[in-house]
Amino acid sequence: MESTSLEKIIAGCQKWDRESQQKLYMKYYAYGMSVALRYADSRDQAAEILNDSYMKVFENIKKFDVNRSFKPWLRKIIVNTAINHYHKNKPKLQLHEMDNEVDVVEHEETIESSISYDEIVGMVQQLSPAYRAVFNLHTIEGYKHDEIAEMLGISVGTSKSNLAKAKKNLQVMLEKSLTE
Repeated sequence: MESTSLEKIIAGCQKWDRESQQKLYMKYYAYGMSVALRYADSRDQAAEILNDSYMKVFENIKKFDVNRSFKPWLRKIIVNTAINHYHKNKPKLQLHEMDNEVDVVEHEETIESSISYDEIVGMVQQLSPAYRAVFNLHTIEGYKHDEIAEMLGISVGTSKSNLAKAKKNLQVMLEKSLTE
């Protein structure tokens, strides 16, 4: 466990104490938002994913093993919630032509010497939801294509294809930002 203070906060959350829930939310807000942003189209969608994640945290906190680290447990809930959001919006996504993704990329900021974390997250957010989900699950979270295929309800080939296209689109965005 990370600290006695966190143990007290979690114990309060297990009793549905609103003050403890607020403390837990605030303590891990930045971390949770950084995870959610990688899967979301926007800050608003990331906030929605994060808020839904915290609802799941509070509903399931009694199942949390206090002898383990809290962050990985929270991260898993956020990632799974982001995948649920992907599935919820999947019918809308199938109408979208993903191969034209690079054509709609507009990046107004200029980059002179290096790329910041926010700029990288912004580029990832510009990917289509399908590409973004596979990219994050494979590259950031370390899942294998067969695991991703099962999570997202796609074939292994589609997972591999989406990853390749995501990387290509990110490369185009990066090159474009460096020439502006």
